[in-house]
Amino acid sequence: MNQPITRMILDKPIQRLRLTIQGAVQGVGFRPFIYRLATELGLVGWVNNSAQGVFIEVEKTHQELERFRQRIEQEKPPLSFIQSIEASFLDPVGYTKFEIRPSVVGEKTALVIPDIATCPDCFQEIFEPTNRRYLYPFANCTNCGPRYSIIKALPYDRCNTTMKGFEMCSQCQSEYENPLDRRFHAQPNACPQCGPQLALWDGTGKVLASRHHALLAATAAINQGKIVAVKGLGGFHLMVDACNEAAVKRLRQRKGRPEKPLALMFPNLALVKEHCQVTELEARLLRSPQAPIVLLRRQSENRNSNQQSPIAPAVAPGNPDLGVILPYTPLHHLLMAQLGRPIVATSGNISDEPICTNEHDALKRLGNLADLFLVHNRPITRPIDDSIVRVIMGRELVLRRARGYAPLPIGKLVNSQELESEGVTVESSTPKPTKLQPILAVGAHLKNTIAITSGNQVFVSQHIGDLQTSQACDSFQQTIANFEELYEFQPAIVACDAHPDYRSTQFAQQLGIPVVSVQHHYAHVLSCMAENELDAPLLGVAWDGTGYGEDGTIWGGEFLKVTQESFARIAHWRNFRLPGGDKAVKEPRRVALGLLYEFWGEAAFERKELYPIKAFSGQEQRILKTMLARSLNTPLTSSAGRLFDAIASLMGLTQEVSFEGQAAMALEFALDGVLTEANYSFQLQDKSHILDTATSSAQTGKFPMVVNWATMVEEIISDVDSKTPVSIMAAKFHNTLVEVVIAVAKSVGEEKVVLSGGCFQNRYLTERAISRLSSENFRPYWHQRIPPNDGGIALGQIMAAKRHLQQIKHQE
Repeated sequence: MNQPITRMILDKPIQRLRLTIQGAVQGVGFRPFIYRLATELGLVGWVNNSAQGVFIEVEKTHQELERFRQRIEQEKPPLSFIQSIEASFLDPVGYTKFEIRPSVVGEKTALVIPDIATCPDCFQEIFEPTNRRYLYPFANCTNCGPRYSIIKALPYDRCNTTMKGFEMCSQCQSEYENPLDRRFHAQPNACPQCGPQLALWDGTGKVLASRHHALLAATAAINQGKIVAVKGLGGFHLMVDACNEAAVKRLRQRKGRPEKPLALMFPNLALVKEHCQVTELEARLLRSPQAPIVLLRRQSENRNSNQQSPIAPAVAPGNPDLGVILPYTPLHHLLMAQLGRPIVATSGNISDEPICTNEHDALKRLGNLADLFLVHNRPITRPIDDSIVRVIMGRELVLRRARGYAPLPIGKLVNSQELESEGVTVESSTPKPTKLQPILAVGAHLKNTIAITSGNQVFVSQHIGDLQTSQACDSFQQTIANFEELYEFQPAIVACDAHPDYRSTQFAQQLGIPVVSVQHHYAHVLSCMAENELDAPLLGVAWDGTGYGEDGTIWGGEFLKVTQESFARIAHWRNFRLPGGDKAVKEPRRVALGLLYEFWGEAAFERKELYPIKAFSGQEQRILKTMLARSLNTPLTSSAGRLFDAIASLMGLTQEVSFEGQAAMALEFALDGVLTEANYSFQLQDKSHILDTATSSAQTGKFPMVVNWATMVEEIISDVDSKTPVSIMAAKFHNTLVEVVIAVAKSVGEEKVVLSGGCFQNRYLTERAISRLSSENFRPYWHQRIPPNDGGIALGQIMAAKRHLQQIKHQE
C-alpha cells in the first residue's frame, strides 16, 4: 500500500513541505542559512523563529523539497545543533517568494545558544584600518558574539535582548537586512556610530577617557602595575600584569585569595606554547567557539625554575599547571594586542561572591580591589564566568560549565527503566504526582548550578558558585527566576540535596511544592550516567570532600551499586573523625589527627615527630585530645577528599589551606612525572573477615565492605620516617586508590563502572583508574561536558526525581 501512496505524492508537480526544527538553531545564523539555501534551489515559502524552534514552509517538486531537507542536515551552520526535524508534505498554497517572517511567541522549548567567541572575519575587521569597525570592541556577526548574556526572552530577536536600546544606523540596518551579508539578522549587530562604547572610570565613577582612548589608557595602567576591572561579556575581570610579581601579590591581598591559582589570558596561541605544553586537542579547545580556560602543563624548564619564566610566581604558586585562556571578544583582542604579553584575568568579585555584571555595582563591590574600571554601556542580563576544562584520556573534561557551554541541554532524559531509589524520599504532604511533571533541581551548596526539565530535555544553568554569602544566594534565586522566565517554566516538583542545612535545600522546602530529597553521592553517579546515557545496573564510585550520608555521617568515599530498582552503598572508606567539624576542612593537620586517633587512640599524640602533631601547640593538642576522647564536634566521615587532606599533612605538604581542594592538588602536583607501579597495602573488610588486597583481589564476603586504610597509613609514615621522596609516596598513594577501585569492582562484578565526584578532577587518578579498569575488562565511564564536582549535582537530582516519578507512574 505504501508504493501507490508514494507514487501519488511524487506525481504531484508542486508540494508544500513543512519543517519544524528543534535544537540550537537560534542565534547561529540558521534563518539566513535557510534563506540562502532556499533561494539557491528556487524554493518559495518562509522561515521564522518561534519559542519551539524554527518553522519552515517551502514549495516546489517533491524531489527538490527532499534535496532541500537533506542539505539542511548536511550543510547547517557549524555552531547549530539539530535535535529533531519533523516533516509534513501538504497541499501548496501558492507562495510567490521566500522570506524571513517575524518570530512568533509560544511555549518555550527552544534552545538558547551560549555566547560565542570572536570569529575570524570579525577579528580581521577590527584590525583592518580601512574597515568601518576598525578597533571597535563590540563587533559581531551571525557567527559570533553575545547570545545568552544578553537574551532577556525568547524568541531570539533584538527587541528581546539588551541591545534593544541601540538603534542601528543605516549601514548596520542594511547589513541586517541583506541576505548575502554575514550580519543578516545578526541581533547584536552594531558599529562605532550606533553601538555600545567604552569608558574608563576612576574609583568614584569619574570618566577619565572614552572609546578607544579608554582602552589605551587601561592598557597603560596595566603596564604600570595597576589593577583594572574590565567589564567583558558575562561580567567583570580583574586584570593585572602577569609578569609583575608585586602587582599580582597586591591583587591577591585585595581579593582575599592568598594561594588559589589565577587564570591567565595570552595574546595568542604561539605565546602560550612558549610557556606551556599544548596538545592538538588543547589548542583546539583554546581556539574553540567556547573559548574556555584550559589547564595546561607548564614547559618543564619554566616549571622547575620560576626565575626562568617571566610569569610571576604568585600567579600559581607551587603549581605545575597554568589556567590559560585566549581572547574571546573583540575587546579582549584589542587589549591583548596592545599589551603583547600574558595578563591575569580573574573573576571580578570578592571571594565567595558572584561575579559583578553592572558597572555601578562594581564600583561598590570592587572599589577596594581595582584602581580603574574599563566599562561599557551594553547591559549584561546574567552573570557568566569563564568555563574551565582540562584534557583527560584525550577527551575534554569540563570542570566549570559556564560561558560557551551553558545553557545548552544535556541530551534527552534517558528512557531507561529507572525506578525509585532508596536515596530518594518525598518530604511533602502534597499528593504524589501521577505523571512526569516539570522538575526544578536546586543543586548542591558548593559549585552550585540549577537545572530544569523542559519536555524531554534537561537544561543546566551556568556555574553560580558557593552559596556561602547572601550575594551568592541572591544570584542563585535570580538564576532560577531567569530560567522560569526564559523558558516559561513552572516547577511541579523540586529536587534537592539530602543535607538539611544546605541553603539550596532550605530554599526548596519553602516553595510549597513536593520535594524530592536526593542523596549527594547518588546524584553524582546519576549525573555521570545521564551524560553517558547509561542504564543500570552498574557500580558507581563517588569520591569527594563531603556529602550528607543516610546514616547521618559525612560520606565521601562511596561505592554505590545502582540497579533498576534502587541503589545500595556496598562499600566505603573506613570512617574517622574530623576534630572541629568544618574547621578541619581548612586544616589538613586536624584531618590527619582524626585519622591517627582512629587506630592509635591517645597514643597518636605521643608521635611528636609526625608533621600533623608538630603543627599543633601543646595547649592545642590537649584541647583536641579532649574533643576526640569525648566525641565533641568530631563528626565521622568516610570522605576520600578528607583522606587526601590527611595524607598531604602526613607527608608534610600542607597543614592549612586557603581554598577547597588545595591539599589534594598538592598531592597531585607532588607526583611530578614519577612513574611507578608500586602501591601501599590496604584491606577490604566486612563482618566476617578481612581480605589483604596487597596479595589478592578476590572478595566474596558480605556487603557492605569497608576499605581499611590503616596499613596504608602505617606504610606512609614508615616512608616519611625513611625520607622516601614525596613524589614516590604521592605516586604510591594514588596507585593505592586505584587498586581500591579495582578490588571493589571485582568484588561487585558489575562490568560498567562510573567515576564521579570532585576527586576525579585529578588527572593522574582518573587516567590510571580508567586504564586499570579497562585492563581488568571493566567498562569505565567518566564525565565530559558536566563537571565531576558538585557542578553536576543538579543534573543528578533531575535524574533521581525522574526515577521517582516514573516509579509512581508504574505503580498506578
